Amino acid sequence: MQLPEPVRRKIEERVAPVGFPALKRASAEVSEAYREGRTPTLGTAARTAAYLVTRMPATFAAADAVLREVRERLGSAKVESVLDVGAGSGAASLAAQRWFSESRFTLIERDAIMADAAREILPGARIRMEDFTRLERFPPHDLVIAAYALGEARRPEVVARLWEAARVALVVIEPGTPRGFGWILDARSLLLASGAYMVAPCPGAGPCPLADPDWCHFAARVERTSLHRRLKQAELNYEDEKFSYVAVARESVTPAASRIIRRPRHSPGLVVLETCTPRGVETVRATQRDRDRFRAARRSGWGDPFPPA
Repeated sequence: MQLPEPVRRKIEERVAPVGFPALKRASAEVSEAYREGRTPTLGTAARTAAYLVTRMPATFAAADAVLREVRERLGSAKVESVLDVGAGSGAASLAAQRWFSESRFTLIERDAIMADAAREILPGARIRMEDFTRLERFPPHDLVIAAYALGEARRPEVVARLWEAARVALVVIEPGTPRGFGWILDARSLLLASGAYMVAPCPGAGPCPLADPDWCHFAARVERTSLHRRLKQAELNYEDEKFSYVAVARESVTPAASRIIRRPRHSPGLVVLETCTPRGVETVRATQRDRDRFRAARRSGWGDPFPPA
């Protein structure tokens, strides 16, 4: 997974005037903030450029994986407007355009330089320069997205306001860390108690069966550009973005029968899957003796529903 080519070109144009030394320093500062569980303060051309090169592709990949599943689960439900809060440079909205292409987009972002980048990347979107954590009410939209944003405001009232604004569905994505999953669990509990219906990833609305120190997260593979590799001093041309999420809807949908919550383990004639089911966590051992089940397991990946639709 990588950003669309026109977007990559726009990022290259924005990054070029910064210069590599300044970009590398800014990249290290942004990375350190994320490692420490802080939302980095961007606000400068160098830090924004570093974010666009190193973090925007990862956010896009995670949002794309989540929104593809949401689109499938919502079925024929119409989604004609999307609200993206704490939108940054618009990565989640860019992903949403792939799956909800007929929608109108509104982005709320407080950082002026990031908002300017979002205008270039999503020229048809409406950009509101505001701090979403301070808004007492959000404009109603069919789909509301908060991607890597609630860490800025881990307050129940913010989640409640986002749900109030969602006419069809709400999607919350956070880093795939124990801390990020904790935020997702809190949001999940509040939303289900408010009458929301589970869309994904959970196969049901019961208590999460994973106990500390375990946590639910998934991964999206991101193709690194050559500049990205240089900034990270990385040899691999890809990285795996870990994320946790919850998606809920106003109307009941058919969730996955079960979901693969670990990377599948393959050996000759055997695929082992760890799955979350309405009954709890279960291990699936698919062997060649059951040809259809084995074939389905071999095609399935971490985060996929099982059996596949």
